[in-house]
Amino acid sequence: MGAKLAIEGGKPARETYLPYGHQCIDESDIAAVGDVLRSDWVTTGPKVDEFEARLAEYVGSRFAVVVNSGTAALHAAVYAAGIGEGDEVITTPLTFAACANCVLYQDGLPVFADVQSDTLNVEPGEIRRALTPRTKAIIPVDFTGQPCDLAEIRAIAEERGLMVIEDAAHALGAEYRGRRVGGLSDMSVLSFHPVKSITTGEGGAVATDDPVLAERLRFFRNHGISTEARERQRAGAWFYEMVALGFNYRLTDFQCALGISQLGKLGGFLERRREIAELYDAAFSALPQLVPVVVKDDRCSAWHIYVVQLRLEMLRVGRAEVFAALRAENIGVNVHYIPVYWHPYYAQLGYQRGLCPVAEGAYKRLVTLPVFPAMTDQDVEDVVTAVRKVVEAYSL
Repeated sequence: MGAKLAIEGGKPARETYLPYGHQCIDESDIAAVGDVLRSDWVTTGPKVDEFEARLAEYVGSRFAVVVNSGTAALHAAVYAAGIGEGDEVITTPLTFAACANCVLYQDGLPVFADVQSDTLNVEPGEIRRALTPRTKAIIPVDFTGQPCDLAEIRAIAEERGLMVIEDAAHALGAEYRGRRVGGLSDMSVLSFHPVKSITTGEGGAVATDDPVLAERLRFFRNHGISTEARERQRAGAWFYEMVALGFNYRLTDFQCALGISQLGKLGGFLERRREIAELYDAAFSALPQLVPVVVKDDRCSAWHIYVVQLRLEMLRVGRAEVFAALRAENIGVNVHYIPVYWHPYYAQLGYQRGLCPVAEGAYKRLVTLPVFPAMTDQDVEDVVTAVRKVVEAYSL
């Protein structure tokens, strides 16, 4: 007989709550932001250019254009790709809603392709089956931080003249066949939300090798205006022209200063995330009730999140009960993601359940466990202890 579950009145596996993700900010980050706040420029200044240059160098792209959120980066990329009314864009349902919403922002139509059962990344064969004459782009998502089958997706795109907008929000620092994510697609979208690989508070970027796309991205983030304030100041000019209908998606200098500081620590952050994932893999290999995500041999995950699927046929309860029991043990589990077209807004647009059975089946079994660089080995052990405790208590 195992220990009594906390949800049933037993002692929790740990005394304090452990979130599934958390930013890692130290005094050097704070000092970098403070320096900018004391400078002449707090937005659209030199730190924006510096952060963009360092990002591009890190991921191996010619250009990086920073914006004020990952969602803004998706929207800007879809705009730059020329998506318009009635254009279809294929993506995965197992992602945050912004990945499909960005297509709707441009009056396009999201089309959902099912995922692989092992990686939970979009299945290239399902992308091919979703193609129609109206397809204009593909938005693959690097789920959990593992790159998609980018070579196969690129081949499909080249056959049909499609744009690939890689949603790499989970995958800064990940590698595919020896190359870093960010320089492998027409455009790669990054996110700097606090739970991501690095943070600027809120923020995002689009990496690309195409100078035309980079130019479109830049004026789209700045109201559609073809020049920026610092350029006009350097030239001693006041005149500007709005050449497109853009948005205010600019990222501030002090946020970019934080991003520059964080980028210098990314190697250590990634190393710790991978260590935690390895510890989980080793511990959970002895629990047949759990199915971790498979990482393919030709890629290296950034481990933004660590998810397991529950073998519900081996348990006497559902995912909801397991989730609640783990939360009671002070483990901040989460679920990534509700299939996008299950949300009420998409149901109102006519999307129906059953479109992607593999993704839907996985969603019913998914649990996200804590992974972030500041976790100690004891934190990891607490998670393992709690998972083992709950799973064994609920096993048939």
